[in-house]
Amino acid sequence: MDRLDMFDHIPKVCQKCGGVMVFKGVGEYQCEKCNFLDYDDYGKVRAYIEQHRGATAMEIEAAIGVPQKTIRRLLRESRIQVAEGSKSFLHCEICGQPIRSGRFCPQCEVAVHRNMEEKQREQLRRDKKGYGSETGGEGQRRFMREN
Repeated sequence: MDRLDMFDHIPKVCQKCGGVMVFKGVGEYQCEKCNFLDYDDYGKVRAYIEQHRGATAMEIEAAIGVPQKTIRRLLRESRIQVAEGSKSFLHCEICGQPIRSGRFCPQCEVAVHRNMEEKQREQLRRDKKGYGSETGGEGQRRFMREN
């Protein structure tokens, strides 16, 4: 069972005819036999939000049965956004600034990415050290025969 199956309740078998459901995009699945449309949790939430702008997670859960925990996960993954003008917001995990989706505000996201890139560059430098590439011949010989 992969990650998406555990969280998004992906329809695999048609409820009407038992046929195979094929992914069509944006959380929508269609039966190969009878063309019946069904949705995973993301598709259900997205469709509900499109029809009911500004709905809260509690309202969405009550209307379509998708748990609030799943809705919060979709917000953190930036798959959906808090409606503009809404009184409820997510908060940046670093600075606490209100955000509409994701984990970080734009400024902190840039800082996190720069920090990750710098760590990767440093790791590459450490991995190369000792082979004489950057240090002007400090590398050690490998595979020497001792006679």
